[in-house]
Amino acid sequence: MSDETRYDIGMQVRKEVLGAEHVTQSQEQLTAFDADFQHFITETAWGSLWARPDLDRRTRSLVTIAILAAQGREELALHLRASQHIGVDPHEIAEVLLHVAVYAGVPAANTAFARAKEILHQQTTASESDSAQ
Repeated sequence: MSDETRYDIGMQVRKEVLGAEHVTQSQEQLTAFDADFQHFITETAWGSLWARPDLDRRTRSLVTIAILAAQGREELALHLRASQHIGVDPHEIAEVLLHVAVYAGVPAANTAFARAKEILHQQTTASESDSAQ
């Protein structure tokens, strides 16, 4: 598979997982400074890893949430929001974060639970607001 094809697949997967609006906004913010890095992420993370067939996107999302929560990474918020695009249930996220508490530590899970509550509440509120209209 050529690099350009891997990039194209990566953009497609990235839009499906993160949402087309988020990806479009990210692309609009590209500069000469970070363009190569963003191309690399799209090819490698999205075009190679997330496009592999042996784990479904829900499973990859939950694994990613667990890893980011365990490491205390700011990208956790992005993947918590993205999880809703691919059908991850908030209860599954809570289960994953309980797992993080045992294997990565209570402080990491506590921080992740707080962030997840904030993000999932925002999404629920926005969804209810859209339904009312």
